[in-house]
Amino acid sequence: MNRKTILILIMILLINISLIGCNRESDIESEESSNNSDTFKVGLEAGYPPFNWTQIDSSNGAVKISDNSEYAGGYDVEIAKKIAEGLGKELEIVKLEWDGLLPALTSNKIDAIIAGMSPTKERMETIDFSNNYYKSDLVMIVKKGSKYEGAASINDFKGAKVTAQLNTFHYSVIDQIDGVIKDVAMDNFPAMRVALQSEMIDGYVSERPEGVSAIAANDNFAMVEFQEGFNTLDDDTAIAVGLKKESDLREEINEILKGISDKERQDIMNKAIKNQPTLQE
Repeated sequence: MNRKTILILIMILLINISLIGCNRESDIESEESSNNSDTFKVGLEAGYPPFNWTQIDSSNGAVKISDNSEYAGGYDVEIAKKIAEGLGKELEIVKLEWDGLLPALTSNKIDAIIAGMSPTKERMETIDFSNNYYKSDLVMIVKKGSKYEGAASINDFKGAKVTAQLNTFHYSVIDQIDGVIKDVAMDNFPAMRVALQSEMIDGYVSERPEGVSAIAANDNFAMVEFQEGFNTLDDDTAIAVGLKKESDLREEINEILKGISDKERQDIMNKAIKNQPTLQE
């Protein structure tokens, strides 16, 4: 290897080291700008009423969605507004697909996930969570008048075609039903409502607030609340704010949530159920 070749290799090596340093500085600046920004960026689906939904105007306190002509409303949005106010920041809603929420958070595209998300053990391997801001029970949504409407136990759904949302624990608990026909998981709740209405499925697993929302939006639906229900962990049916690992916001957000009483949280949920758009059937 001649002297000229060695010099060229050294120059290439120095350039690569310089680029790596620049990328690292860029990542640090991105994280610092997210923490120091006057904006609190919250990711959600805007498709899971009464927790969050999409609407065409700002009625009932809805917040405009970033880079979108539509607005987001619902329980999660109201909680996000209170947190943003407590942080002294302006709330920005970022509408994302469910599977895109965690990647957006870990890549600093959003500051938090407030999207009816449960702090499951699997998710806690990737992100941190605040204290819980809501807790609910699992129910089954069925067609009114079907043979499953009067079910008391999950095993009354033996032979039924049942589904739930993709990449949620709702879908995994279907395995607890003996003899169930576990249908393919669906992307969102509006899709499940359409599938149920058209009798492509016999029922779908949901949390109680979404169930109340579904039967309020469609007179043909009924909600089954079990006497002998699914076996779940407390965190499976709780909902919390998703945050980056070791986020500086966690302690502040927990303090803000502590100031929202159980009664106020239930009042917010009741209003969300009342205000949800009927179009989200």
